[in-house]
Amino acid sequence: MRRRPTLFLLAALVPALLAGCTAGPSQRPAVVENDEPVASAPASTSQAVPLPPLTEPKSPSVQWTDCDQQTRAALDPPAVPDSLKFSCADVLSVLDAPDLPGRAQTHIALLKAGTGPIPLVVLNDIDGEPGTLYAAHLAATLPASVLQRFSLIGMDRRGTGDSDATACVPSDVRGQLLSQDPATTDVETVLDAARKAGQQCAIELGSTQQALDSWRTAGDLDEVRDQLGVPKLNAIARGEASSVLTAYSNRFSTHVGRFVLDGIPDPSSDPATVLGELATAQQATLDAFGKATGQDATSTVTALLGQLRSAPPELSNGVPFAPGVALNAILTGLAAPARWPELAEAIRAAQSGNPTQLAKFVAPMLNGSPLAPSRFDGALATLCNDTATRMPANQIGTLTDKLRAQSPLFGGLVTQRLSWCLPWPGPADGMPSLGVSGLPPVLVTSTATDPVTPASGTNRAAGQMSSAVRVSWQGTGHGAMSSACVGEAVRGFLVDGTVPTDGTLCPA
Repeated sequence: MRRRPTLFLLAALVPALLAGCTAGPSQRPAVVENDEPVASAPASTSQAVPLPPLTEPKSPSVQWTDCDQQTRAALDPPAVPDSLKFSCADVLSVLDAPDLPGRAQTHIALLKAGTGPIPLVVLNDIDGEPGTLYAAHLAATLPASVLQRFSLIGMDRRGTGDSDATACVPSDVRGQLLSQDPATTDVETVLDAARKAGQQCAIELGSTQQALDSWRTAGDLDEVRDQLGVPKLNAIARGEASSVLTAYSNRFSTHVGRFVLDGIPDPSSDPATVLGELATAQQATLDAFGKATGQDATSTVTALLGQLRSAPPELSNGVPFAPGVALNAILTGLAAPARWPELAEAIRAAQSGNPTQLAKFVAPMLNGSPLAPSRFDGALATLCNDTATRMPANQIGTLTDKLRAQSPLFGGLVTQRLSWCLPWPGPADGMPSLGVSGLPPVLVTSTATDPVTPASGTNRAAGQMSSAVRVSWQGTGHGAMSSACVGEAVRGFLVDGTVPTDGTLCPA
């Protein structure tokens, strides 16, 4: 993917984690209907507001150029079929910094996969693959009939990928944040690194620091919709990127088309609940990985982290391959079951003293250069701008001790982001509501064992949405699109306008 220089000096523009998901064939029925009531869900308006009709573009202004080879070179594993072809473009959107509303511009990068006549915009987690690259992978996963009707339009969210990517965290500070040992009781060390990161980003970004959030990204989306030439936005968002479509529903409700939210962040305001369930989901995913690879994965990973505490090898960039880096790398791999064989081999190599393979899983977050900025910086800014939660250091320490007792491996990892955001200013705008009325049906999918957006949190979010229709996959990994059953439900929803029965269950 070609890189563009930042348009404005201070506009070098950023929760979640990870990528991928697959599952083996199942002998169970294709779909099971769930007739259990959801007590917390408000009355559905899906019958009152039908799905909007699909409309082909009129007078689009986006200029596409071939970028097939560049895209394939930039993709994370797995590879995509040669039959898919990719083209790229960018649009100008309003940066909309708090002190310069409606002024200054920023580039938003797009990638088109497929040749269907109707645009279907694709967004990914802020710290995962950029939306352009995720769209390329998703195009290889969805039923072929979806690409006959739609072209997938991947969008790099502001501050990420080729969308004027943010690069404001010093490399050594980034390494300190990602290297923090999840077993340590020393909160001050990570807080000190977080302060350095926040200070440097405040200096380099100025007021544009608070322009990196989901609310303003929704404005980018509407600019993309307008330039694509369609009256309604049709879109798929995975994981934390669902927050962008939620913001879009708040700001541009009359432009909402057919939305698929593949996992939604937990809307609960109780960090102990949200992070406790996240650590539990991560441990459950590790257990599933161990079962699939024929090992006691918890013992293996625990032993590896102990080995790294005694003698952490140094990576080529000078960052020690410490327990925090290793566990972040493992978690990235766990989220993508298609990469589990690769992850198992990488763990074995790390046990033998060679961390190179395992480090590749976390390299896009850890490393950065002018041509390939780290995914960490933009993700940190967006994460901290999107949440109002700010806990005092002593409360973070208390919560960490509690969650570490419940989940020895992951309890100390999930609370680290609370420390990362503590020095940052709170959100410049109010958080968007999930309960927007008058929307057409919104398809919400979840995965039973998701280490990034656990199903429990997605269900809580869907319960606050008057138009949500839930399809749950009884599988493992981040996102449900690799399930053939979910893929068929998504196909029917997007292509045929068929709204599934709320509470539909798809077997693993």
